[in-house]
Amino acid sequence: MTRFNNRLRQVVMLFIIALLAFLIIKELYIFVPGFLGAVTMYILTRNRFMELTAVRKKSPRMVAAFFMLAALLLISLPAFFTIKVMMPKIREVFSHSEELLHGLNTLSKKVAEYTGTELLSEENIARAQAFAGNFIPTFLNSSVTILGNLAMMFFFVYFMYVNGQEMERTIRRIIPLREDSVEQLATETTNMVRANAIGIPLISLIQGITAMIGYWIFGLSDFGLWGFLTGVFAFFPVVGTMIIWVPLTVYLYGQGLQWQGTGLLLYSLFVTGNVDYLARVTLMRRIGDVHPLVTILGVIVGLGLFGFMGFIFGPLLLSYLILLVRIYSHEFVELNHNGHPQPSAEDQQGSGQRI
Repeated sequence: MTRFNNRLRQVVMLFIIALLAFLIIKELYIFVPGFLGAVTMYILTRNRFMELTAVRKKSPRMVAAFFMLAALLLISLPAFFTIKVMMPKIREVFSHSEELLHGLNTLSKKVAEYTGTELLSEENIARAQAFAGNFIPTFLNSSVTILGNLAMMFFFVYFMYVNGQEMERTIRRIIPLREDSVEQLATETTNMVRANAIGIPLISLIQGITAMIGYWIFGLSDFGLWGFLTGVFAFFPVVGTMIIWVPLTVYLYGQGLQWQGTGLLLYSLFVTGNVDYLARVTLMRRIGDVHPLVTILGVIVGLGLFGFMGFIFGPLLLSYLILLVRIYSHEFVELNHNGHPQPSAEDQQGSGQRI
């Protein structure tokens, strides 16, 4: 009876803990990308941080502040340079609005000729106007969310740095698995995060270089600049590179360069647009020994759950699922030769004591 009461109290306690965790995560879900960014930053710099603080006896708070400042510069300088480069180009595009409209009409006729679909139909124009009307509020809300997550990322990672060893000991203690299984989880997490954190910038670089080659082939001036901007926007999922090459295609049509515009359109769709997936599959396989299916399916899942950070933590979730199934099979399902569950070392020791 006492054992039943203890089990009941345990179930009630676990239910309360799960309920409270669900309510907290539900209200703070908007900051999940910031937390995941902090985890990524901690994993990437953990060994160096431990070396500076534990071996060289530097102040953990000072080292944490230095790492955070370096990360802030690494994030803000490319963003500042991109905005500074883009603003003159955006003003130049809008100063030639007639050529832009002419290019759109030409592109619409060319697409209708090959596909039978008219881009500038009344329905599509109405949708574009509605999108333009909602763009500024959406953009402002997204900017505020990004800045909020950036601030939360530094807030989280500071305490991860300062209390890192205690945090790791606590996590290892509460995970209800054997030590070798916990070590597997830690190794899988480190490898996957590092593979994606290194692989994503490399993939963007490859996509930028590929796009730059296309811009050079089809006669665009400043093809190096446009290639750089394409690589920057390749960080954004699905429509990232289109932000650059679609206006450039329209510009070529507006200048009367129809075959160059058609060539760039096809090149961007079939080469620039697909090199991302090819590079992701091959690089992730080489850097982190990540199966291509885990990479592709994980990114699809992760983008819906975590936004941009889903590029890293989507494949990690899928890898966790596969690894946990393997651990469960190893710890609870494997049978000995007699058809009974294989006893653990602790069980054998306990049996010996009881005898």
